[in-house]
Amino acid sequence: MTWGLRPLRWPRAWLCAWSALVVAVVVASLLPARDLPPMPFEGVDKIEHLLAYAAMATGAIMLFASRATQAAVAIALVALGIGLEFAQGAMTDSRMADGADALANAMGVAIGWTMGRTPVAHGLLALEASLAGGPGRKRTREP
Repeated sequence: MTWGLRPLRWPRAWLCAWSALVVAVVVASLLPARDLPPMPFEGVDKIEHLLAYAAMATGAIMLFASRATQAAVAIALVALGIGLEFAQGAMTDSRMADGADALANAMGVAIGWTMGRTPVAHGLLALEASLAGGPGRKRTREP
């Protein structure tokens, strides 16, 4: 099953990397507060939420060619963010559910979603072309 993936050279590797990012966000969201580094300033966690969800959404935009799949992933990421906030309140004794965190998560997804209309959407394709020497480029050996 391809789920409307872009025509990537290494689709499984990229899908695994993106999935690992999602798993890392889930694990970090459920760690006890004592296992996390101290916040350097008040509100930095909102920036972390926004950036993490923007990264996951942008990764999905670069992976999936189908706008329907991109939309489904965006909705799933927003639901994940909301669900994790509830889980923090229910499953940890040192963290609490925070509506502002869920909002930051959704804003991050929105930022990632907007990348679908920019050249960033083709970032993995460009990276693969660069790693392969680019389309139509011949590699020459030096004497």
